Amino acid sequence: MTSKLKQIHELPPLSDPLESAKRVAAYKAVDENFPHEATGEVVVGIGSGSTVVYAAERIGQLPNKANFVCIPTGFQSQQLIIDNGMKLGRIEQYPEIEIAFDGADEVDYQLNLIKGGGACLFQEKLVASSSKKFIVVADFRKKSPKHLGVAWKKGVPIEVVPVSYARVLKDLYKLGAVKAIVRQGGSAKAGPVVTDNNNFLIDADFGEISNPQKLHNDIKGLVGVVETGLFVNGIANKAYFGESNGEFTTQE
Repeated sequence: MTSKLKQIHELPPLSDPLESAKRVAAYKAVDENFPHEATGEVVVGIGSGSTVVYAAERIGQLPNKANFVCIPTGFQSQQLIIDNGMKLGRIEQYPEIEIAFDGADEVDYQLNLIKGGGACLFQEKLVASSSKKFIVVADFRKKSPKHLGVAWKKGVPIEVVPVSYARVLKDLYKLGAVKAIVRQGGSAKAGPVVTDNNNFLIDADFGEISNPQKLHNDIKGLVGVVETGLFVNGIANKAYFGESNGEFTTQE
């Protein structure tokens, strides 16, 4: 590491211990995995979430950041890239990504993930699956004691073509969902949440998910489904978690 980069132990603590832990976890994720000494162009995926903010901050501190092309997973991550003075690219231009950093809504003991709670679903999976290395940064509340569906109770996010939502809802109940709803925009917006790709999101609760790969395959096979929020089959390489005591832990 270059001497121009401030070391983690030199950082002033934040007022919230959990925020400090999230920052330490994100900085460590970058410090331990990013190709810092690269002299040529490096294509980096930048996701979204409260912990990824610190990962983007750390990447933006690197003295060779002029070499990076950063691919966003949605509008928030696009702003993170711009705000940290990094070069913005598009996945259409750079379909092969060296490394990507993103958050998760839940992580199980096998590094399977639930993602899509923030509505950046399809683009998150496109960036993650296009990356040689995919690093998760999150806080301890996202860890499941065993299976998915235990810590995250809002259901599996599923991106669907708008005209298909009624059909997909019926099919999800046939697959065993105990509850499936089209995600709504809340008090500030009347109607469904619309993704960056102009699709709807369905949140389907299947309870504890012992076989996320099979469930992903079953849902993905439904007519109208664009993508599921189940990130399985080894997509994630390693996870960094900020802990409540201000420290961080890893899982791989």
